[in-house]
Amino acid sequence: MGDGSARMPRPPEPRPARPAPEPASPPNRRGRWPDARHFAALDLGTNNCRLLIARPQGAGFTVVDAFSRIVRLGEGLASSGRLSDAAIERTIAALKICAEKLKRRHVALSRSVATEACRRADNGPAFIQRVYRETGIVLDIITAEEEARLAVLGCHALLEPGDGLALVFDIGGGSTELVLVDTGDGGDQPRILDWHSAPWGVVSLTEARGVTGDQDAPTRAAAYARMRASVAEAFAPFVARLPERVGPMRLLGTSGTVTTLASVHLGLPSYDRSAVDGLIVPTASMRAVSQRMASLDLAGRSAVPCIGTERADLVVAGCAILETIIDIWPAERLGIADRGIREGILRHLMRSAGR
Repeated sequence: MGDGSARMPRPPEPRPARPAPEPASPPNRRGRWPDARHFAALDLGTNNCRLLIARPQGAGFTVVDAFSRIVRLGEGLASSGRLSDAAIERTIAALKICAEKLKRRHVALSRSVATEACRRADNGPAFIQRVYRETGIVLDIITAEEEARLAVLGCHALLEPGDGLALVFDIGGGSTELVLVDTGDGGDQPRILDWHSAPWGVVSLTEARGVTGDQDAPTRAAAYARMRASVAEAFAPFVARLPERVGPMRLLGTSGTVTTLASVHLGLPSYDRSAVDGLIVPTASMRAVSQRMASLDLAGRSAVPCIGTERADLVVAGCAILETIIDIWPAERLGIADRGIREGILRHLMRSAGR
């Protein structure tokens, strides 16, 4: 994006099913998309597998079923260049559950996408074929550009009211997407001015720059500084293209990192989507939470509600990425979105079906 601006291409229409086995979510046999009741979106990331099944309601939709599991598909990818056998088995086990949900809910139209781990892995295409053989799910490996566009489509409604520029970001497992949007034209969704994908997410950054096991405080601090420096370097081309900011700066984040840290900020005993999705948090508070998490050892992070053992080893990398984003876009407040790619896919599917 050397010219400093970019428009997202329209995502491809849902692909027709390949020959047997029967896909987990076949097209509507009657061929009348407006008759479709249930739509589904599956997002297979580097760290998580997430499914959302919904039906249209008014200008939006109502969720009828959902699934989320940490599968760590990209574990070890940075060093080997391949998806490991163990990661593949974990992921296929999760996808089989998704396939059963798709069949049980009689989904008429769906789209399933895979992101950074499958983009980077040498055996990504072979994995996609195996998923189809064993589950019937057809995974599309989408570009970083489409990933960013879908994330914005799914969460932009939570941007703070206002005119002008805003930054939307998605901290993933293998990459982080930054999207500069303009909400000043009064349209139903913001205009995308520029985007950037950095090759650092919570998994890739932890494996390349973090520490494992129990380390002393100076070692943890040095690792955190390395992570922050690597992320800042990866963001540099985007920062160089940013226009001069005038007026209040708005910032919106979607990812497990921001929702988890917002939960810690609120002091929740367990995760509560209704308390987090749409929350506006002072960025100074999110920075303070990030620095506190980075200072704790693994056992200390594991003991924090809403982090626990599943996220304790990866949350520090997320903190480093988040702090660096706040550095380059120093808004006073951060919007938190527990929605993104899946919701973006659903909205596109429903529009294409005339709903």
